[in-house]
Amino acid sequence: MNTRQARSLVAICLMAAFADGRQDAGEREHVRKVAESLGRDIEIDFIPLYQDVLLGRLSLEAAVAELGEPGLRQFAFELAVGVCEADGRHSAEETAFLHRLSALLGLEAGAADAFIHEAEAVAEAPASGALSELPGFDGAATEASPPAAARATPDEAELDRMILNAAILNGALELLPQSMASMAIIPLQVRLVYRIGKAHGYELDRGHIKDFLATTGVGMTGQYVEQFGRKLIGGLLGKVLGGAGRAIGSQATGSAFSFATTWAIGKVARQYYGGGRTLDATALRQSFAGLFEQAKTLQGRYAPEIAQRARTLDLGRLTAELRAS
Repeated sequence: MNTRQARSLVAICLMAAFADGRQDAGEREHVRKVAESLGRDIEIDFIPLYQDVLLGRLSLEAAVAELGEPGLRQFAFELAVGVCEADGRHSAEETAFLHRLSALLGLEAGAADAFIHEAEAVAEAPASGALSELPGFDGAATEASPPAAARATPDEAELDRMILNAAILNGALELLPQSMASMAIIPLQVRLVYRIGKAHGYELDRGHIKDFLATTGVGMTGQYVEQFGRKLIGGLLGKVLGGAGRAIGSQATGSAFSFATTWAIGKVARQYYGGGRTLDATALRQSFAGLFEQAKTLQGRYAPEIAQRARTLDLGRLTAELRAS
């Protein structure tokens, strides 16, 4: 992959992030990190590229024209879909952008539409629902386990297990080559917060959970752009370009990032809802930052479990359950 192709991939990522008409500073920062992750041997001057996209000096047609290999074209499309779907919304402007992009890339229309619809269903999965792939997310009460909201106090050990299991699962998803694996991470984090809130007697909706995550400093689109770019640049481009591609990015780094982010989200949610939602925005951000650093150290202990989970994970079943719930 040459510098022009790398520059085009980042440009398409920016165009997807801004397709809804907003130029969010957080999204821009995460796209910059994707540019950096393209490798030490490929330097992209990000600010001029951002200005070229923002001011319309670089067109989508020109960006696509640099991507000759079919694998790079498919990668560009999947990256753009993931960025548009990351916040759980799919606007008319984003739909139009993705259709235009797929046509310019020369992708088969039916396959492109099917991928968009599958990604949209996963991204918009409701916060509640069962997940057989994840212990603690069964969504059903038994005589031995009454509804969480009915308990005098939640089972703290059970919550700890649920948080750890969710972190291991999301770390494992980053080790899988499929782009849909990355798209499932944020819906699983949303579902984790829902279950923790419910354990403390709160019935949360997706909008509230999204606001909670944003307050802690975990932006949905920003997080997705960073983790998706890191994993797919290391994984999918490795398949397209062989050894040189595999040197770009790091799936192991992406796995550690998703484990740590998910674990910290679970722990700070437990503090927040367990404390009666009294923490303010500053306290939430500080708590998350500290827990995230703690989780990065913790991740090494569970790396073998994460790798084993990746080997046995049924991604099709997981995404089907997310879509059906």
